[in-house]
Amino acid sequence: MIRKRSFGVLAVVLLVMLAGCTGVLSDQTTPQNTPGITSEPTTTELTGTSTSPTGPDGELSIHFINVGQGSSTLIIGPSNETMLIDSGDWSDDGEDVLKYLQERNIERIDYLVSTHADADHIGGHEAVINYFETQGEGVGAVYDSGIASSSQTYQGYLDTIEEHDVTLYETRAGDTIPFEGVDTRVLAPPEGYLADGDRNENSIVLRLGYGQSSFLLPGDGETACEEYLVEEYGSGLNVTAMSAGHHGSQSSSSSEFLDATTPRVAVISSAYDSQYGHPHESVLERFHEQSIRAYWTATHGNIRIRSTGSTITVATQRQAPTSPLEIRDSDPVEPGLEDELVVRTTIQVSGSVTEETTTTSGTKTTEETLDQDGELSIAGFHADAEGDDAENLNDEYVVFENTGSESLELGGWTVSDSADHTYTFPSGFTLDPGAQVTLHTGSGTDSTSDLYWGAGSAIWNNAGDTIIVESDEGSLVLEEDYE
Repeated sequence: MIRKRSFGVLAVVLLVMLAGCTGVLSDQTTPQNTPGITSEPTTTELTGTSTSPTGPDGELSIHFINVGQGSSTLIIGPSNETMLIDSGDWSDDGEDVLKYLQERNIERIDYLVSTHADADHIGGHEAVINYFETQGEGVGAVYDSGIASSSQTYQGYLDTIEEHDVTLYETRAGDTIPFEGVDTRVLAPPEGYLADGDRNENSIVLRLGYGQSSFLLPGDGETACEEYLVEEYGSGLNVTAMSAGHHGSQSSSSSEFLDATTPRVAVISSAYDSQYGHPHESVLERFHEQSIRAYWTATHGNIRIRSTGSTITVATQRQAPTSPLEIRDSDPVEPGLEDELVVRTTIQVSGSVTEETTTTSGTKTTEETLDQDGELSIAGFHADAEGDDAENLNDEYVVFENTGSESLELGGWTVSDSADHTYTFPSGFTLDPGAQVTLHTGSGTDSTSDLYWGAGSAIWNNAGDTIIVESDEGSLVLEEDYE
């Protein structure tokens, strides 16, 4: 059933009053064919969106914003539509979230999702809606679980929706959000609500499918929510990455839930010194047992996952451990840090994982490569040739290595930079397991260990650039920034 809400001033007052009594918002209208949300039968067949053998066009970008003890996630789709899921704690009033959005020139929020009404999730909603409705290009629609709160934060959120006449949808399992190019499913809460209407247990749970990759965003769902999801969807929950439920609370991310979701990456959003002990040691133990890489906003800062549909990259502001049992072995990162995001991990959705680190000289080196057959990585890099770059082009180079166990057929693969200078590996070129090949910018005679771009001028910017490798089918293989 489709549920669209259009609140008047009296309705807002009544809803806030009702929140103290029942905690559940009642339906007002149920129009059919509403453009902002569609409803379909719940299904265990949860897949990506691409039917093309070469995958979807463009990228999906998921940003986990460091807001301390709270949660906020920005998603930018392949056509630049935007979704903001939650907006951090009330104490910040949306300041860090708005700063993050403004730094990325976000002018409109197409879909604003309130996973639930807790003040550490909707704390910036009032400020976000006011900003985009008065200084930006607006908010397309707001999606709410329908369970109210008696807090001033929640009342301010509803008042702002009313003031700017923003469409508000009550959202349930089986609904889909029309996020262009991204298969966006609402998996929870169900129509009858869980756990007597508990707000956490009835968080809006979203699953995003993009090509072969998929992502689960469970809000503050705990035991009842996870049990419902496993029973309803089973192995259909399988995803590439997920955010840890309820900030890494011990009541979330159960072994049974992780067995069903099988994420390769988990992102935890909480404060370093969380008064609730997030993330809980038992959760970190469960991540460790299932070999799940953990990224924590408190130590990694802002975290961005990009997907081409077949490959995802994880970028963070700070280098910090991703082994769950070592996640606390780094200094805290305060919200608002302005450090740039740097790619740390590249994951081929079908198998391999490469983790990178940046040395003090800016050279990218492979730190760990797992579960691969043939796997291309960057073993060394030299952007600043000795002397005059233009007169010593062959001293500017990238060293590639096959860190896998099978040969790589690189013929037709391309190497490019951020300015679209492109080199193509020669037809039939093969890189054996453990072998390296150096790609020089200048001219020379190709061999099994040295290749030559043939460029007439320097390619790689000394001050920073991006190394991009794509397969002969156009799939992203590597994308690494250096400074």
